[in-house]
Amino acid sequence: MFASKLWGESLCFMTYPCPRTACPSRPSVFLTRFLSFGIVALLFFCPLPVCAQDTRSGVIARQQEQRSRELRPDEPDKIEQLLSRIGTGGWFFSPHPRGFYPYLDSVYSGGGFTLGAGYRKYFADEAHFDVRGLYSVKNYKLIEALITSPNHLGGRLDLGARVGWRDATQVGYYGLGRDSVVDDRANFRVSTTFTQGSLTVKPVHWIHLVGRVGYEDFQEKEGQGNEPSIETIYTPDTAPFLGTSPSYIHSQVSAGILWLDSPLYSRKGGLYRLTFHDYRDVGGDIGSFQLRRGEIVQHLPILRENWVLSLRGRVEAVVGDTSDVPYFLMPYLGSGSTLRGYSTGRFRDRNSLLLSGEWRWIPNRLGLDIALFYDAGKVAPRWGDLDFKGLKHAYGVGIRFHSPVATFLRFDLAHSDEGWGLVISSSAPF
Repeated sequence: MFASKLWGESLCFMTYPCPRTACPSRPSVFLTRFLSFGIVALLFFCPLPVCAQDTRSGVIARQQEQRSRELRPDEPDKIEQLLSRIGTGGWFFSPHPRGFYPYLDSVYSGGGFTLGAGYRKYFADEAHFDVRGLYSVKNYKLIEALITSPNHLGGRLDLGARVGWRDATQVGYYGLGRDSVVDDRANFRVSTTFTQGSLTVKPVHWIHLVGRVGYEDFQEKEGQGNEPSIETIYTPDTAPFLGTSPSYIHSQVSAGILWLDSPLYSRKGGLYRLTFHDYRDVGGDIGSFQLRRGEIVQHLPILRENWVLSLRGRVEAVVGDTSDVPYFLMPYLGSGSTLRGYSTGRFRDRNSLLLSGEWRWIPNRLGLDIALFYDAGKVAPRWGDLDFKGLKHAYGVGIRFHSPVATFLRFDLAHSDEGWGLVISSSAPF
């Protein structure tokens, strides 16, 4: 009571210069009006719902700011990374894989379905080291290590080296010449240990000059599989140098004009190449020989590459008519990329001629080709016998799955005078 009285008197004294006896009730009236005015002003300038809303908005803003500082990009796990690489072609389509990758290739023609894997490590801008291996359903095996160092001298020089071992366990041999009989098949096995160094010089981007030199050691063994082994049917007279295991210094030089989109898959451009091989016998027991090869490939796009006419011609010949050539190193026809419809190595001799044509339809440029194809060829003991008489023929239809730069799966159903055959390959025919 006393404090309230003093408070009211002091307010009255400061606000109203009247005698104390004249306004004993004025302080409480003034106080009431002052408080009422303040409440009205507060409600006018800061309505309670708005203030609450502003406070809640500030809390949300602060929470979002804190979350933004804590956010990190989503990092896929290893399974998601694997599926992403497969889906985008990082494994099967990429010509430049890194780390572990599936390796699809052939150990030796006719080896059957093959699976493999490799590991690639880059140690410079584009230089890399590869270790890779293959295994086929016919027990064919390959393991090799490679070093590749491309694009020296402004892209004009590529260097490479490799070492490896290959084992082909049941390769077919039917005798020599175009008149050999399919029922005379026997199997041979040959294992090869090899080393090689190479260089490729490109004075301009479409001219390729290639040189290679290496050591190759061949070990001939008893053939496996369902057919009889070669030594039980043939002799060194019918299978030259049967039972020998030669070693060679193998050198080769080639000159080519190449303007394909990619060596592994192309719908336009061409390849014109001459290659010379020299097999120098290391032991001197068998003798040396030389082999020459010429090849022409041309892709002709039609209607903006919706159709492509692809043509190839190839000749192989042992230099000289009396050179010493083991039967398993002679030119041959019959395989998934030569005379389709015939077994691998169906025809062997010192010289061979091959002609192929394909009419390709591209329903999906990023992944699918369908082709009608025709192959013709012959083998002969002498170079002068490579004419167009007595050619062997094969034809069929094929489906190819590919990326823009490589073919990774090919199915060709082919027919010849010896029946039908199915080719399954991980590369283009040419």
